[in-house]
Amino acid sequence: MLSKGIGPRTTRNATRLVWLPDLRRPHLSSYYLPIFIPNERPHVKLLHLDSSILNENSATRAISAAVVEHLKQNDPAIEVTYRDLAAAPLPHVTLPALAGDESAALVEELLSADILVIGVPMYNFGMPTQLKAWFDHVLVAGRTFRYTAEGPQGLAGDKHVFVCMGRGGFYSEGPMAAMEHAESHVKAMLGFIGITDPAVIAAEGIAISPEQREASLKAALDQIAELQIRGTAPVT
Repeated sequence: MLSKGIGPRTTRNATRLVWLPDLRRPHLSSYYLPIFIPNERPHVKLLHLDSSILNENSATRAISAAVVEHLKQNDPAIEVTYRDLAAAPLPHVTLPALAGDESAALVEELLSADILVIGVPMYNFGMPTQLKAWFDHVLVAGRTFRYTAEGPQGLAGDKHVFVCMGRGGFYSEGPMAAMEHAESHVKAMLGFIGITDPAVIAAEGIAISPEQREASLKAALDQIAELQIRGTAPVT
């Protein structure tokens, strides 16, 4: 079951305080009344990452795009930031790169997002190097995690995350499961920064035959209908 409640984080203020003149005492300009006015509902921010090199032939791009579109149908006001890590790859980590403005901007982009949608194809048993580079930029001590006497503590956990996987063979179970290092690696790094319950939508066996690809993609896309914005009915 992939049903996930999505909504703005509860730490945001629900009202704002405005002081208005007390019209019952117009001759006394120093008298003001406190008025609490509800804020407009804060927009949900969504960060969408793709990392497949296959462009329009990519299964993970199709799945991640469908997830984003489904969430936007539930809440058209969602603000989407999109990064195509294959078309515009980030520099692999160097000491100057970590100290630069780009890494800081990537961290802020992640921390400000309420929802994270990641397209993750499995290449040679792992994630694409372009996606690994993104993780290397945003796993920053003191920002997305911190070290404590009890062990590392994640600082970016207040999010809803959808991992959209594509695998050429079948790796979720059976003898090949031990060679699956894409989903497991992504979940480990998300867990390290405090995101411990990502929803995974996977299409497996997509390189076996056109028929298997079509069936696996359909099964993955069908799961997306279960996703739900908090406080609304599922889109049908």
